Amino acid sequence: MDSALKIRHTVDALFGSGVSRHVPKDATFTYSKKTGRIQHVYSGEELLCTLRIDGGLAITPKFAQMLLKSKKFRENCLEVDDDSKPFLEKGSSVFCGHIKWCGSNILIGSEVPVLHEGRVIAVGRAIVSSKMMRSLRRGVAVKTRDSLKAVSEEG
Repeated sequence: MDSALKIRHTVDALFGSGVSRHVPKDATFTYSKKTGRIQHVYSGEELLCTLRIDGGLAITPKFAQMLLKSKKFRENCLEVDDDSKPFLEKGSSVFCGHIKWCGSNILIGSEVPVLHEGRVIAVGRAIVSSKMMRSLRRGVAVKTRDSLKAVSEEG
């Protein structure tokens, strides 16, 4: 199967049908030397995502911002309050008490972009589902993997 087509199908399967329209056309790929499978997806020099062994995608905040143009993708995101924004930019986890809104597609272990005022500030993995995020007032909701501050400090 063509690599671009495979990425589009994976994005649609994980985040909702039609979200793959926002994957850049100029996407390039790196492959594993051992298995020949896709490892990373780039747009120019920018890393967009890494393919996981389990079939999932580890997306970057930049890629999440691109996919955010799709209304369906928003159902995989959560919005945080002003108090937690500086901590999230440094890489801290998202706590249930600081969530203002969360999409209905968030499941345990799924990839979750964290938004503040409509912009992606971090991405991570859900510890609890969206239903639990709404009902709980304490505890970790999303373990942050990548944030905007971490990206800007490297560059």
